Amino acid sequence: MAVTPSSISLESLDLDPAFALHRGGKLEVRSTVPVRNADDLSLAYTPGVAKVCTAIAEEPGLVNDYTWVSNVVAVVSDGTAVLGLGDIGPAAAMPVMEGKALLFKQFANVDAVPICLDCTDVDALVETVARLAPSFGGINLEDISAPRCFEVEDRLRELLDIPVFHDDQHGTAIVALAALKNAARLTGRPMGELRAVVAGAGASGVAVSRILLNAGIGDIAVSDSKGIIYEGRDGLNPVKEALARDTNRAGLRGSTEQALSGADVFIGLSGSTVSEEAIASMAPGAFVFALSNPTPEVHPEIARRHAAVVATGRSDFPNQINNVLAFPGVFRGALDVRATTITENMKVAAAEALAAVIGDDDLSADYVIPSPFDERVAPAVTAAVAAQARADGVARH
Repeated sequence: MAVTPSSISLESLDLDPAFALHRGGKLEVRSTVPVRNADDLSLAYTPGVAKVCTAIAEEPGLVNDYTWVSNVVAVVSDGTAVLGLGDIGPAAAMPVMEGKALLFKQFANVDAVPICLDCTDVDALVETVARLAPSFGGINLEDISAPRCFEVEDRLRELLDIPVFHDDQHGTAIVALAALKNAARLTGRPMGELRAVVAGAGASGVAVSRILLNAGIGDIAVSDSKGIIYEGRDGLNPVKEALARDTNRAGLRGSTEQALSGADVFIGLSGSTVSEEAIASMAPGAFVFALSNPTPEVHPEIARRHAAVVATGRSDFPNQINNVLAFPGVFRGALDVRATTITENMKVAAAEALAAVIGDDDLSADYVIPSPFDERVAPAVTAAVAAQARADGVARH
């Protein structure tokens, strides 16, 4: 294919600090052993490497001890749902995947390789990732559009004996649950007495709903662009049909805003807007997590007029629900015990550990979730995930 010369001036782009930082990429590969002379070379490469290869061929599990596999994660995307930008393709997704790999290393010392695939068919994605899997200790799926992302993850989990984790789903869910647990602790309200409304039935909306159910939420109603999801509603895909069976015990119908009347919790993951009147109609002491980026469903200052705790996905307001609080520690813990999968209990354990980072004396309406730069976060999540993997019987180390 012919390459069309770009009319864009790199010098002009580099005047923007974002472009300047990204020039040349954000990652590099460095060796962990010296190659200073012939003796070093003969050990690092031929002939010494043959001994290691032969041993791994006879005992495949040794790959985890004598290569980097046990500490490296593939960050895989097809570029169809990138960071609020939508379907921008695999090339344009690379800066985000590089950034994800950078965060793995920064916060949990996990090596990660960004892989952007030029295919969107579910079968092709699953086959490609499965064929790449022997080179990695875990697979972090990223920015794959719903509902395909559910099938891709489910099939890879069945095929592979290493952790497969779609961060858009489960990272968001873990951090949202941690914040909700602390909001409930702050106000002295049991999770089982809370009624929640989740706006959005995409990857993150479904995962948040599932983890809240697993954590014992009192009731939850989920909405999509057509309103509240309920059993028997026309046009539901299999994922939403399953949600309809497991949620909305109150039998609500209609719009998100109608469902908010008397609700204790609102979690926005839809990119839509919610009126102040709807927030005002919630139960006293409500929690509002308006997580759409860059524009929350309701402005935090408006939500604070009526809610006891407000969270967003943005860094310029208190209580940022940021996936970086979860995925580095989750993978660190899973890799440390060489887990075969990441169980639902491991996700809940991660949320509980994250919530517990904030002690009772520090907990406040503007501090229900720690900062990503709190050095206690990753170790706490790592330890909880590793312990739960052992308890669930999925640890090999």
